[in-house]
Amino acid sequence: MEVEDLKIPAVKLVTPKRFGDNRGFFSEVYNFNVFSQYGIADRFVQDNHSLSAEVGTLRGLHFQKEPFGQVKLVRVIRGRILDVAVDLRKASSTYGTHVAVELSAENFAQLLIPVGFAHAFCTLEPDTEVIYKVSEYYSPQADAGVLWSDPELAIEWPFPADKLTLSDKDSRLPLLRDVGVVF
Repeated sequence: MEVEDLKIPAVKLVTPKRFGDNRGFFSEVYNFNVFSQYGIADRFVQDNHSLSAEVGTLRGLHFQKEPFGQVKLVRVIRGRILDVAVDLRKASSTYGTHVAVELSAENFAQLLIPVGFAHAFCTLEPDTEVIYKVSEYYSPQADAGVLWSDPELAIEWPFPADKLTLSDKDSRLPLLRDVGVVF
């Protein structure tokens, strides 16, 4: 397994090894003991799976307020996404900045997003499937987010706004400055 710190070191790119032959491949994509050797000792309690039919489907920027903050381990099993994590840790030197990486079924990379970050992704291919583990159960009362197009975040999405597909909820999320101190 390869673990790489990104521009914000708390966010990590994790690429498991694949072992292949004429039948296909096998990979251990998560093993608590192996992850712990890299300093990642989070316990995951729930797996989520989404299908986005259209290119340009944007989901996010989502997070859960404390005490229900979630670590996420995100990977793509079909298609490609631009995956984004925004630092919401007010005391952090990287507060309000983001990292963006392409995850795909082909590159087999996973993004580890710690508590204290908002998360979003935009699909780059039709019928993209994303699965992710979370360290805390979904909590409707802790569910929150930041507007995907907040100019303060300066996220360069791969498509113009009129080419994106968003939920009503995601199109009405507050700006970062209106979220307040969360983490």
